[in-house]
Amino acid sequence: MDWVVYILKCADQTLYTGITNDFAKRLTAHENGSGAKYTKGRGPFEVVFQEKFKTRSAASKREYEIKRLSREEKLSLIA
Repeated sequence: MDWVVYILKCADQTLYTGITNDFAKRLTAHENGSGAKYTKGRGPFEVVFQEKFKTRSAASKREYEIKRLSREEKLSLIA
């Protein structure tokens, strides 16, 4: 099963970066307020970035790289 690193744009225009191996289920959890503490109450969400990986390790490394980026750098990545 593929792993996905994703970025959500929250209703308050903030960006949330996450990782999952079941994207549809994870997005539903975010929408229901049970996906992550940060996203609770910040919906609705727009999926602005997705990148697939074969292993959790590779996806986690990429997630870490993205989380270290500034907001401007994340917006460049999304564009």
